[in-house]
Amino acid sequence: MREHYDAILVGAGLYNAVLATRLIKNKKNVLVIEKRNHIGGNCYTENKDNIDIHKYGSHIFHTPNKTVWDFVNQFTEFNTFQLNTMANVDGTIYNLPFNMNTFAKVFNVATPEEAREAIEKDKMKEKMCIPSNLEEQAISMVGRTIFEKFIKGYTEKQWEKDCKELPADIIKRIPLRFTYNNNYFNDIYQGIPKDGYTAMIGKMFTVTNGNYKCDFLYNEDFLANKEKWESMADKIYYSGCIDEYYDYCFGELEYRGLRFETKRLETENYQGCPVMNYTTHAKPYTRIIEHKWFNPENKSDITYVTEEYPSTWKRGDIPYYPVNTSRNQELYQRYKDIPNKKVVFTGRLGLYKYNDMDDTIEMALNQKL
Repeated sequence: MREHYDAILVGAGLYNAVLATRLIKNKKNVLVIEKRNHIGGNCYTENKDNIDIHKYGSHIFHTPNKTVWDFVNQFTEFNTFQLNTMANVDGTIYNLPFNMNTFAKVFNVATPEEAREAIEKDKMKEKMCIPSNLEEQAISMVGRTIFEKFIKGYTEKQWEKDCKELPADIIKRIPLRFTYNNNYFNDIYQGIPKDGYTAMIGKMFTVTNGNYKCDFLYNEDFLANKEKWESMADKIYYSGCIDEYYDYCFGELEYRGLRFETKRLETENYQGCPVMNYTTHAKPYTRIIEHKWFNPENKSDITYVTEEYPSTWKRGDIPYYPVNTSRNQELYQRYKDIPNKKVVFTGRLGLYKYNDMDDTIEMALNQKL
């Protein structure tokens, strides 16, 4: 390690990996401090039995942005994966997102016009003015039938609250696709790195420019020695929780946690798709991921599946989702407004915003250094 660095990156996730490539290109010496024992953040993948395991939940890369697509393709080769998600509603299987295959099965219709009429008719059964909670908001958009089958149970498991207790603005839009197209995303560029996300992000962090490179320190809690590390760098790019950095001086921001139970199964094919959502309370988990279907090159006689359980977050747990309420946004703004010329907050925890991977990369490419 050097005595002094141009920049310290706190966290070895995707946002800081992109920053690393830019800093090295600009001839800056960089130290990466990571609390875990690996790079990649929640995009981390590990290979077991020739299957890439998405350890912290499934990650499918998709973007309409050619600049972002060209950037990531410098570091990996992508397969042609497109996500086809299924929903298990008390044993009956439907296609997601909501499309003509879904509507045909739910309403016994065959054409887009018939589907629109069925949804509108269902919506008209409910008499409400301005929606005051998530349940009313969802029903006003798609009707009670779709809400009850696909949204209510999943959402209540996700947030551990009744839909009537959740604010209406959590659901700002519900995509309805009136075509027989099961591709979950509409973006032109889609896929998953053939060698996994860890390898892709690793190549970002190992970019060199003459003598300029990234040094790494794993299993290190930056905040435990914050004054020391900040004295060793001109700039800090911090991807941890912004409220934790400031020792919760204004109070805690809310996050949602996740718990994963991964199993090795002695079968070649468990559910026939990469992601199966469980939308009712009959199962305690929200979805099951079968990892081998993310990459056609993951050929194996066995399979790995992961059950995903939302959980209440508490200090010491990994925070996954910011809870986007007006109270939390106001609290985040108070932390954001604290003057701090040395520290730049990055990533979904530092910015208190859940972004897709392509949004994360775009923001990191445009980050002022």
